[in-house]
Amino acid sequence: MGEEGGVVPYEQFAALEFRVGRIEAAEVVPEADKLLRLVVSFGSGDTRQIVSGIRPYFPDPSVLVGRHCVFATNLAPRVIRGLESQGMILAAHNEETGAFALLEVPTNVPAGTRIN
Repeated sequence: MGEEGGVVPYEQFAALEFRVGRIEAAEVVPEADKLLRLVVSFGSGDTRQIVSGIRPYFPDPSVLVGRHCVFATNLAPRVIRGLESQGMILAAHNEETGAFALLEVPTNVPAGTRIN
């Protein structure tokens, strides 16, 4: 069990879809200390806007462009600061040490590839 202590039935976990996305653009959300707006390609013309609270870790958001990261892609859209977020980027963050990393895959893995 994780730190949260909850157990998730396999069927509930299996309902989530994780795919590789290529970050095409990244910009600061005005008047938001923690938010970045990402434009992410999932291949075959599937491009989405994803709003994420990762700004503190990327003072220059342009360093994200071109990275292939793992995203949850079948979450219900959510409006954050007036912007519709159409997925969620996966990251690791250790509260004690402050260590932070995005879940990335090599760029030879095409955008849209499903994570099994």
